Amino acid sequence: MVDQDDFVMSMSDRIDRIVTNRYLALPIFVVVMWAVYYLSIQTIGTIGSDYLNDTVFGSWLPSVVGGTLKSWAVAPWLSGLIVDGLIGGIGSVLGFLPQIIMLFLCLGILEDCGYMARIAFVMDRLFRRFNLSGKSFIPILIATGCGVPGIMATRTIESEKDRRMSIMLTTFMPCSAKLTVIALVSGTFFPNNSWVAPSAYFMGIVAVVCSGIFLKKTALFAGPPAPFVMELPAYHLPRLTNLYRSVMSRARAFVHKAGTIIFLSCVLLWFLSNFNFTLQMVPENHSMLRAIGGILAPLFAPLGFGDWHATVATLAGLIAKENCVGTLHISFGASGSGSFAQTLRATYPAMAGYAFLMFNLLCAPCFAAIGTMYKEFGDARWTWRAVGYQTGVAYLLTMLVYQSSLIFTGQAGGLSIVLVGLAAGLIIYGLWLKRPVPAMAASY
Repeated sequence: MVDQDDFVMSMSDRIDRIVTNRYLALPIFVVVMWAVYYLSIQTIGTIGSDYLNDTVFGSWLPSVVGGTLKSWAVAPWLSGLIVDGLIGGIGSVLGFLPQIIMLFLCLGILEDCGYMARIAFVMDRLFRRFNLSGKSFIPILIATGCGVPGIMATRTIESEKDRRMSIMLTTFMPCSAKLTVIALVSGTFFPNNSWVAPSAYFMGIVAVVCSGIFLKKTALFAGPPAPFVMELPAYHLPRLTNLYRSVMSRARAFVHKAGTIIFLSCVLLWFLSNFNFTLQMVPENHSMLRAIGGILAPLFAPLGFGDWHATVATLAGLIAKENCVGTLHISFGASGSGSFAQTLRATYPAMAGYAFLMFNLLCAPCFAAIGTMYKEFGDARWTWRAVGYQTGVAYLLTMLVYQSSLIFTGQAGGLSIVLVGLAAGLIIYGLWLKRPVPAMAASY
């Protein structure tokens, strides 16, 4: 005897008919993630960040500490280190904490209610069209918090080829550290545009998918995708205790990094930006940091930010991605968040700012993530291969976007057309023209 209740659809089933629909799933996902970043970067999270950046770290704390140090007759170099280097550098990072907390809260709600599990199922359906496995999307979801556990989560992938490919691609996603760069560029260059922050998230997904298509055609990764089976939990209201623990643990990790790695980095960067090679205190434009950045700056000229400030910020981002913001603040010698934003807008066009965001989002991750890659690969050559591939992809895509913007705005010369043609040609070849290597010919 068959119970008639067995044929009655539950509430979860009714919701799944919509959110996992073949045609509606991806548009719904885009709208949901746009809303997450809009709330975090453009509205609610921005209120707290503006207060910290403009009031606490922008005027009140530097004024109080600076006045106290002056009354104590502290040496000018030490006062500059504390006010400009530590408060300015670390404060420019901690100022984004409300936005990060808001992002983690929104993502935590989506995870705890069961929606993100559905996205893994939906993305598996998309990935398999390109010979990829949906199992690779689980580490990607985890990497939105931090790339290190995301890389470690690839251990659940049985196929060694798919596992190695996932390690290479996971850190394309914007983690909490990269969110500081997203918030800086979005708020400084595109204050009234809600598309910038969400575009960073989808940029990471596009980089993962396109890279997967290309890599699956090579001998190192050729082969069928690993099978992916998962049980979808029933929808339920998020538990407040789970959300609190999740958000607070991630926020504490962010603050702890600011008090350790970012602290030491700001001290070093302030020293390099205020002294020359004879250890004399000089303006920023005559400092060791200026000399170091000036050597590598021409490499970034095709990307739109070929000056020493952005160059050293990108290099410092290898230590920790939050350093990109702190290094820019220190290298420009800005006294507050308002003057800092004005200086950036006066120095770089808006698309150069977006190119800076794009490159630092997609290029090699921080040292901690690179170290985790090495542990998971167990091979230095694979680690360097991954770092080189990520940096190459970041450079190619950023150059394509920035130089294309020059063409569309009528500012391009012949060189821009050549660079766009070269970048577009390489992408078209890798995604469409390159023939896949037969699985039987694949090797490690």
